[in-house]
This record gives sequence, C-alpha cells and structure tokens, in this order.
Amino acid sequence: MPPAVVAEILSDPGFPADQRRWLDGARLLDVTEGFWERAGLSRAKLIALGCKPRFSDTLIAQACIDHDVPLLTRDSGFKLFEEHCGLRVYPVP
Repeated sequence: MPPAVVAEILSDPGFPADQRRWLDGARLLDVTEGFWERAGLSRAKLIALGCKPRFSDTLIAQACIDHDVPLLTRDSGFKLFEEHCGLRVYPVP
C-alpha cells in the first residue's frame, strides 16, 4: 500500500478506530530513490496537458508505478495517471 494512502485514510475523522488494526498489518511500499523527482515530473506532465492532478494522488500513483502494482480505487482522478503515466488501475465498484 502506498504510504500516502495510509495518511489519507487516517485523515478521515470518521475512520473507525477498530479498523485501524487492518492498516497496521498492511505492507507499505518503499519510497525508492528518485521517487520525488519522478512524482514531480509525472505531475508536471499532467499539468502541461491542462489537467489538475491532486498532489496526494500524484504520490499514490507514483508509488504504484514505481513498484509496478495496480491501484484499487473508486476515484476517477487516477484515470489521468493511467492514460499518461503508466499507472495500472483496477476500479472498485
């Protein structure tokens, strides 16, 4: 799981405390060398195309791209990263 996903989940004040243990057992993806540069370049690419990618989405997408793991999401904003940056997205109904 991308570390930014954990931060985003826990930033929800309504996140049930009893479900926190599920997060404690999740394997976090490592931030690899050059991550911040690649994330910045991916976001710049989308901005140059006239898109407005959220910073947190950029970090999540880049972690998945770097580790070649698909992102399970309901958020359609990741479609941009799929179309232009190589992210694999598995939509969740």
